[in-house]
Amino acid sequence: MSAEAADREAATSSRPCTPPQTCWFEFLLEESLLEKHLRKPCPDPAPVQLIVQFLEQASKPSVNEQNQVQPPPDNKRNRILKLLALKVAAHLKWDLDILEKSLSVPVLNMLLNELLCISKVPPGTKHVDMDLATLPPTTAMAVLLYNRWAIRTIVQSSFPVKQAKPGPPQLSVMNQMQQEKELTENILKVLKEQAADSILVLEAALKLNKDLYVHTMRTLDLLAMEPGMVNGETESSTAGLKVKTEEMQCQIGSLSLHCTIDEKRLAGYCQACDVLVPSSDSTSQQLTPYSQVHICLRSGNYQEVIQIFIEDNLTLSLPVQFRQSVLRELFQKAQQGNEALDEICFKVCACNTVRDILEGRTISVQFNQLFLRPNKEKIDFLLEVCSRSINLEKASESLKGNMAAFLKNVCLGLEDLQYVFMISSHELFITLLKDEERKLLVDQMRKRSPRVNLCIKPVTSFYDIPASASVNIGQLEHQLILSVDPWRIRQILIELHGMTSERQFWTVSNKWEVPSVYSGVILGIKDNLTRDLVYILMAKGLHCSTVKDFSHAKQLFAACLELVTEFSPKLRQVMLNEMLLLDIHTHEAGTGQAGERPPSDLISRVRGYLEMRLPDIPLRQVIAEECVAFMLNWRENEYLTLQVPAFLLQNNPYVKLGQLLAATCKELPGPKESRRTAKDLWEVVVQICSVSSQHKRGNDGRVSLIKQRESTLGIMYRSELLSFIKKLREDIVNDITAEHISIWPSSIPNLQSVDFEAVAITVKELVRYTLSINPNNHSWLIIQADIYFATNQYSAALHYYLQAGAVCSDFFNKAVPPDVYTDQVIKRMIKCCSLLNCHTQVAILCQFLREIDYKTAFKSLQEQNSHDAMDSYYDYIWDVTILEYLTYLHHKRGETDKRQIAIKAIGQTELNASNPEEVLQLAAQRRKKKFLQAMAKLYF
Repeated sequence: MSAEAADREAATSSRPCTPPQTCWFEFLLEESLLEKHLRKPCPDPAPVQLIVQFLEQASKPSVNEQNQVQPPPDNKRNRILKLLALKVAAHLKWDLDILEKSLSVPVLNMLLNELLCISKVPPGTKHVDMDLATLPPTTAMAVLLYNRWAIRTIVQSSFPVKQAKPGPPQLSVMNQMQQEKELTENILKVLKEQAADSILVLEAALKLNKDLYVHTMRTLDLLAMEPGMVNGETESSTAGLKVKTEEMQCQIGSLSLHCTIDEKRLAGYCQACDVLVPSSDSTSQQLTPYSQVHICLRSGNYQEVIQIFIEDNLTLSLPVQFRQSVLRELFQKAQQGNEALDEICFKVCACNTVRDILEGRTISVQFNQLFLRPNKEKIDFLLEVCSRSINLEKASESLKGNMAAFLKNVCLGLEDLQYVFMISSHELFITLLKDEERKLLVDQMRKRSPRVNLCIKPVTSFYDIPASASVNIGQLEHQLILSVDPWRIRQILIELHGMTSERQFWTVSNKWEVPSVYSGVILGIKDNLTRDLVYILMAKGLHCSTVKDFSHAKQLFAACLELVTEFSPKLRQVMLNEMLLLDIHTHEAGTGQAGERPPSDLISRVRGYLEMRLPDIPLRQVIAEECVAFMLNWRENEYLTLQVPAFLLQNNPYVKLGQLLAATCKELPGPKESRRTAKDLWEVVVQICSVSSQHKRGNDGRVSLIKQRESTLGIMYRSELLSFIKKLREDIVNDITAEHISIWPSSIPNLQSVDFEAVAITVKELVRYTLSINPNNHSWLIIQADIYFATNQYSAALHYYLQAGAVCSDFFNKAVPPDVYTDQVIKRMIKCCSLLNCHTQVAILCQFLREIDYKTAFKSLQEQNSHDAMDSYYDYIWDVTILEYLTYLHHKRGETDKRQIAIKAIGQTELNASNPEEVLQLAAQRRKKKFLQAMAKLYF
């Protein structure tokens, strides 16, 4: 080795070595490595990074021999990776504060869903239907953890987030961010739809009177063992980390493992609640300043607010931010046309300004603007506030100096010597300034040229400080966020761009969103002002449309259309498309609800959009979806079945689906003729619900963290089909219910390719939606009952079977039609009652069958552990054979009283076998009615 090489080696060996970062796959190779790693003082990678790495690797799609991307396989490797992620979360004690801070919504959603899965929560089961008291402790705790996270995430998503300044645009990074954003929005949409259920789950948890247990690393290891090796430990009441009842109830407010209470935040919540619902026995002396201010604002007692603020200048109990928020609220009311508040705004602003100068802060721009035109009343009030805001006997020299400097600067900004004299002769001014200072100031004011209009730019020093410009920009940005007036938005942007050329004002609010298909075109506009204006007008218009503020949305879209027409044909067509969608929503929410047909020009515009073939025009999928739904809802079947251009059927999946639905509905009167179109529609839906072997739409690593059961074999995704069907009105939906089951094919050729779980989820969602718009459709009620029956929820199934009968029989006062209560439905009701141990109900329902099932009836009556009213139901039995069997059975058991009840029932004259058939039928119908009404009261 050369001397030079030896020197290099010595130098290298003398440097401190940084230990290499542990790779994720090393934890797969050595079972004990994870615990060792997590015990380190500063593990690298950190625990939350490990969770992301484990779930990313477990969710990576695979590639088959044909080079086709497949969903992540459910193999041992991926199961271990998911278990490792759960163990890391258990090490963190399931602290949502830590997990939410470091993990994205999609990652945390996947983690908690894996926790539900490993905690044996049945997939697809609504948590609100589960009885927490009967669940294993760790299962109940997993359900609570998920639902608490759901509510926290919904609340957090409602808070505005200041966006970071965007760096140089990178397409791959922007695509990844956009995909993750869309995925997060989809998850939030589902969480918000389930919010009411989550709240009910958490409220039910508050009623529990038993301790719960949360999974630890050890219990998760036990779950991963072979079933025979667990010995039931994870199911016992002592598995996992114990969470006491009191602690669990506190965790409903802050669901970390160990309940932590932020006393200051709790005090703030108490104050907020006191403002909303003040105690009935509270007096004004007992109320906090917060409460007093809010009560005064609600009642319009603004003079009292001013007095509270003046007193607070001495006590300094109200935060400056709170006082500023009150002023902003008053400014907004004044800008809405309440001119009487102008004086109040000045007085509140003066109070805040005096508070600012006493604490050494600069004077606000609002005060300078409101004091541009001073008068005697303003100066009198300002001097009053200054006098009452300082205790000269106790005030420090710095406090007195701040007040003196303020009064001196106010004088320097005044043009009228009369106003200067008002201040200089005031007791406070005389006390704070020495004689020499006062005389010098007055002499300076007298020598000033009367031609100089100081009101143009008062107190020059205040405008020279750097903070003033940023404060003014912040105020304008605040107005920009609030305004929905397109011309005011334009004026604000012109002012902002005149102050700075470095800002991108379309990023001011993270709630301003335009579809990704448009953002590239808009952000490509070279002129910064035009780009900001187009982006903000479109974002605000879309938001107004979403919240059904259609009038403002139309104004914003019209202004945007006028603007882009001058320079971009592409954006002009985009705006025309969005205005078409807005007109559809406006009609559907207005006269369309009353059944009034849309104007012919609107139908023509919808046709024009569907047939549009302009190249390079960015199109939103939802517009095509809404247009086709619009045509279906207004029965434009002729166009969809006969006149729609061929290229549309090939290129637009919604048009294809709309044509099949229109054709099927059009031919419904003749079942034979409709079989062909129904078969085509059936095949399309089967393909949509089939297992996909093609590439998913988003192949980014983070996006694939959520398991997607979507299919690309069909013309659209299953979620897109569901979204489209929900846009169809009641009369269209009813045309394709199970009432017309005869038109559908009776078999599926490629049965193994159908994703039956996806079918089940889709059917559940559609039935829930359909019943929300037509709760009295007996066919859909029967289907809802069948779903509950198939998922072993027998009480709920009986509820809907009975409801289906009730809606078509005037609550059983008429006979239930036999096509509603078929033998199949009755047999399912019988099984429900049997599994609920209501055996007498089983026997009575056996009479409802076309051929009475004596075998089942006799077997059920032999059961002695019945949970129903038993002999109280005997009056509802009309079949003499069953009553005779009951008489024999009670005699055999020595049950004399019950035997007498059965004999009394047999002895009723209307059940005599010699009676005419009409009398016997009437007796049976009367008993059916009373029994079903009694059942309805029991299960409704």
